[in-house]
Order: sequence, then C-alpha cells, then structure tokens
Amino acid sequence: MKQLREEDKILLSVKKIHMIGIGGSGMCPLAEILFNKGYTVTGSDNNESDPLKRVMVKGIKVFMGHNAQNINGAELVVYSAAIKDDNAELAAAKEQGIPTMERSFLLGALTRMYENVIGVCGTHGKTSVTSMITQVLVLCGKDPTAVIGGKLPLIGSNSVTGQSDLMVCEACEFVDTFLKLSPDISVLLNIDNDHLDYFKTMENLTNSFKKFIGMSSVAVVNGDDDLVKAATNGISAQIITFGFGENNMYKAKNEYSSKRGWHFDIFKGEEKLGEIELSIPGKHNVYNALAAFSVCHYLGVESGEIIDALQKFGGAGRRFEFIGEFGNGFTLADDYAHHPTEITATLSAAKQLPFKKVVCVFQPFTFSRTALLLNEFIEALKLADEVVLTEIMGSREKNVYGVTSQDIANKLNNVKIINEFSEIADYLLKTKGKDDLVITMGGGDIYKVCHIIEEK
Repeated sequence: MKQLREEDKILLSVKKIHMIGIGGSGMCPLAEILFNKGYTVTGSDNNESDPLKRVMVKGIKVFMGHNAQNINGAELVVYSAAIKDDNAELAAAKEQGIPTMERSFLLGALTRMYENVIGVCGTHGKTSVTSMITQVLVLCGKDPTAVIGGKLPLIGSNSVTGQSDLMVCEACEFVDTFLKLSPDISVLLNIDNDHLDYFKTMENLTNSFKKFIGMSSVAVVNGDDDLVKAATNGISAQIITFGFGENNMYKAKNEYSSKRGWHFDIFKGEEKLGEIELSIPGKHNVYNALAAFSVCHYLGVESGEIIDALQKFGGAGRRFEFIGEFGNGFTLADDYAHHPTEITATLSAAKQLPFKKVVCVFQPFTFSRTALLLNEFIEALKLADEVVLTEIMGSREKNVYGVTSQDIANKLNNVKIINEFSEIADYLLKTKGKDDLVITMGGGDIYKVCHIIEEK
C-alpha cells in the first residue's frame, strides 16, 4: 500500500458509511467498491436513476430524499460536490461530530490503496477510455478495480472490485478534483475549452492537466494535441504518445470507416502490431482505442488480446449507446455529449451511418457552459437534420447568465423546444420512421426520454 494521507486513515477505522447523493455517476461506483470491500453502506438521493437502482439491487439501503435521521449509525458521511452545506444530512453530521468527506477525497484515498493506479483525464472521452481499459484488463484476467463514469455492459455496472493491485479510474478536472488522486500511470486524451467558469483561461486549464500527469511516473498522452504537448513540457514522467502523427510511439495507420466503426492498423514505431475494427462509430474513437491499447500494451498485455477485447467493446453506457427500434421503426440512441466538441463528434459519426435523417434531442447542461459556449453549441447542433431542445438543466448552478434554450433555437432552422420528457417521447413516436436516427443527448437526465419510449 502507498503512503496514506492523514485524511485517508479514517477508512481504516470505520465500517459504516453513509453517502449523500449516492445515485450520482461519480458516487455509485464508490458505493459499490466500499460495499464489496465489506463496509456497511447506506445512501440517500432525491432522484431515481439507473445507477441508484443498481446500488439498491446490490443490497445497499437507500433513502429517497434527504433527512437528518438517514445518517443514524453512520461513522463517516460522504457527499458529492453537488451537495450544499445546508443539506439536512450533511448539517446533521457536522452537528453530531460525525466525520465527513467529499467524494473526490474518498476516490483519492482509494487510489492510495492500490499500487498501480491508471488515471484517465482529458476534456473528452474519459468514460469511453476508462471503459475500454477496464474491458481489456477484465477479459485478459488482470482482475482490476475500476471506477467509471458510465455503465460498462461487460460488467453491468460503473465499477468492478478486483483483487489485483491494478485500479483504473476516471479523473475529472472539474474544480481540480483530480489533483486529489495519486495516479501511477496517467492518461491525457485532449484539452478543450470546458469549465472556464472555474479555470478562467486555457493556460490555467492546461497547467492543471500538467500538474495531474506530473504526479505519475508514466504519462500516456495524445501526441497530436498541441495543448496536451504543452502540458508535458518539463514533467519528469516517462511519456508515451499515441495518435495519427508519425512522431507518436503508438500510431493508427490506413484507417477507414467500415460498417460498424473505424478500421485501422496499429503500429508501435515501425512495427505493425495488428489491425482492429471497432464496433462503435466515430473517428474520435480511434484515439480512444489507441489510448487504451497504449496503456494495456505498456502493462504487458499481448497485442492480440488487447485487439480482441477492444473489438468486443460495444461502447459505454450513454456513449452512442443504441437503445433499439421503436414506433414506426426509428432507431433510438443515447449519448452523454454535453460540450460542443463532443456533440460535433457524435453527430458527425451519426451522419456517416445509413440513415436519411439524424434527429438530436438535446438537453443543455449547466447555465455557465451554455452561456460561455453558446455560439459553439449552435454550430455543433447545425449538423443535425432536426433538433429538439429542452430547457437548460442547471444542476449545481443558478442562472446568473440569463441564458435560455431559446437563445440556441433562435439560430437554428429545423428546431423546436419541448420541455416535458413525456411530450418529447410522444412527438418522436408519432413523427419518426425507419429512415430516422434519433439521439438523446446531454449530461443531465435526458436519457429518461429513452426509458419513456421503451415503456410505451
């Protein structure tokens, strides 16, 4: 075990942990890992969700709604970043002298309990790459522990608890939470203009990524991204690069779009290690697969085994996840894209598929992102043949920007705003047919439209 920080040591002395906001994508995998490690875990949440159902199925007691009595018997209370100081349970814990820990500190503590931690960071693709690496390591018998921001179909969950010293975790840059982790191998996928309400400048954002990869002994990085290359300047970690450029250690060559996804050859230096055909669309997934391949190859997994596992990868939950065919035969998919670059990548991939019309059902996520990147959102959504917008999901924010979904709609042609999810489902079922691909998209709860359609 690595050297624990003082705040980590409480995990060695408690057995009963209560988690506020347990259904969040960042909280539920930690709840599952703690439960699997023998802790007694309880939790609470205001909203029903798929992750919440999964932790309940495992036998974790969950309270709907926040109430001071929910923490009775807890020796440690963990809370997500979205929980405010006046939350009834958090306030009760402080009044009663029960230790509290924010979710990122818990994840950081867990990373110091494994000898070989792979931390995947970057503005886009973290969940996909964390899922890919986990899939390879699980299928190749490496028995990892993993914390993923979306459900990996192979394990049916956001997490897996293994017995080896390997841990794979998604490392989010939001308010610098990833700097609480202790990665041994860091993966930096890309750097783009997100969370600028916090970072203010791209230089500050780049420097935070530099700090993160600088904490590791090995940094696996996108050698085609100029900001990523700037982040590697002056760090002491061994640098492994991937991409299309000839100067990268791991390269994709002879790439082309096939029926299911992109086909390409993988080279290390001048040596061809194999060829791979992905089962997920979008050229951005070539980068994601190269990142996963580079990490696993460095860990000593055979090229053929890595390729076989990646070819079986059908995507992470909410990452261009095909749901099925409904109504008059339209195809329904769901995607977590909530930044213009991600929307562009997903819609570009969708336009390459054999559909006559791509319909994007988009729920803008956070007022700050929508306001700061308004023009970029408009340009990205123009790729769709039709756009259905909901109101902005503010999440942790108040609308001090005065921005609305109408500001996006004003600059699009074939667009309508429908706020009620049930009305969106009815509209799609009545108007879309077999030549249409409908993608629900956003970082909030827009995926619930898919559930409503499935149940009708």
